[in-house]
Amino acid sequence: MPDVFRETFEIASGDFASAGEASAKIKSILRMIGLDPALTRRVTIASYEAELNMIIHSHGGEMTVEISPDAVLLHCEDTGPGIEDIDMAMQEGYSTAPFDVRMMGFGAGMGLPNMKKNSDEFTIRSDSGGTRLDMRFDIK
Repeated sequence: MPDVFRETFEIASGDFASAGEASAKIKSILRMIGLDPALTRRVTIASYEAELNMIIHSHGGEMTVEISPDAVLLHCEDTGPGIEDIDMAMQEGYSTAPFDVRMMGFGAGMGLPNMKKNSDEFTIRSDSGGTRLDMRFDIK
């Protein structure tokens, strides 16, 4: 494996038919390189939550995974509309997902809390131009 492996996935707004594809590819890559199953699970949960949040709430964006000998990094950036109240959005169960999305079984308000809980480092920045999530998962 090179010092750093990087792959970027395009995430389209409202594309529920493709929901989970990027996360599944990331999981497959991590398994293929022999990463610890518990760490692979944490990365997969966080990437799935980020992917779904972009599909549900954004105008679309990109998710990039970077794998180095020390860590797995997930960078997620969308093009808006941004998160109005990050403190509220970080509370378990708080959701702004529309009714039709909730009827599909998504939008329970656990996305951001699950991302934070499963990553070793979590940062979020958001304004009307978009949201940027950075997550680090240490390889021990």
